[in-house]
Amino acid sequence: MKPSQPTLFDGDRMDLSDAIEITANSLRAYAERYNYWAIAFSGGKDSSALLTVVAYLIASGRVPRPKKLIVLYADTRMELPPLHATAMILLEEVRALGVETRIVLPELDDRFFVYMLGRGVPPPSNTFRWCTAQIKIEPMLAALKSLRDEAGEKFLMLTGVRLGESAVRDARIALSCSKNGAECGQGWFQEATPESVADTLAPILHWRVCLVWDWLMEADLTDKFGFHFSTKLVAHCYGGDEAVEINARTGCVGCNLASRDVALERVLQYPQWKHLQPLMELRPLYAEMKLPKNRLRKDGTEARRDGTLVSKPCRMSPLTLEARMEFLDRLLSIQKRASVDLINSVEEVRIRELIAAQTWPRGWKGSEQLASIPFANVNPDGSVQPNLEGIL
Repeated sequence: MKPSQPTLFDGDRMDLSDAIEITANSLRAYAERYNYWAIAFSGGKDSSALLTVVAYLIASGRVPRPKKLIVLYADTRMELPPLHATAMILLEEVRALGVETRIVLPELDDRFFVYMLGRGVPPPSNTFRWCTAQIKIEPMLAALKSLRDEAGEKFLMLTGVRLGESAVRDARIALSCSKNGAECGQGWFQEATPESVADTLAPILHWRVCLVWDWLMEADLTDKFGFHFSTKLVAHCYGGDEAVEINARTGCVGCNLASRDVALERVLQYPQWKHLQPLMELRPLYAEMKLPKNRLRKDGTEARRDGTLVSKPCRMSPLTLEARMEFLDRLLSIQKRASVDLINSVEEVRIRELIAAQTWPRGWKGSEQLASIPFANVNPDGSVQPNLEGIL
């Protein structure tokens, strides 16, 4: 939201009407170049603003309708439940305006909990961030390539990437998940989209975050546009105008890569979402998964093809089979108490199948020692630092 106290520079700052007009001009400039447009939709604030403003501009006649507009919803199965529920509603609302929608899911074995519990891969970390690419980026790129094959020509891909200020433009946009409240993975997707498949346009690149809040609130008013989009809850999940101050972001519910799950904390303030309180147990559970007592460790002899030792010869990695079963039971308890669908029946069956088959990540056999057992650390040069105790 805009600040209630005017500033010296308010007269020169872009307002929402100006921002929408620039977006419309941008889309009109590309309208005749591409028959097929696709929107990368995650359900977060930026992609929700993108989806609804594009649908509004086309429905109101301010932007010519392409031959086909397709929305690709990246369903990671890990989104904050109110955001996922709102995303489903928004997809229904844009379908009513003649927009085609498709839900993009990761392959079964690549889904977050199947991959982690079934294969034993530990929760993602800042040094081993496997989640974004696997459950969001790669499925979306595969869906886009499929659309390219169907159409027989290149698409125009619309993304919700923003730089926050209209004066900041760059030919190469690479935003991290934490910059300016950006949605997890959106900048990466912009960078990774193959040029042979689609050209990429960011129509709300120039929108400040306060303009995003303004639009999300105003687009929910039926009397303003003749129809409305259910976008207000998206703003509430981020904290509305307070989110401008704290730079709130959302990603996977309980994301252990964020310092706090601010969005979940805010959602829990609403009576209708109080039942989600058990989801606050996810971050501590992920931290427990990483403890040595739940994982295996290499013995210091792991080498490269040339015979030299790897950089971490005594590294920890996979979860033990026993730990996986324990954490599966605890996750099922959390989802039952929160009345949500973290692990559906198909995923649970697959997890149990992979555990029963004693499936391990590549390079691991399952015969390695428990990481909590005291060990002599081997350095990459082969030197040994004896008597290091494991952390229970």
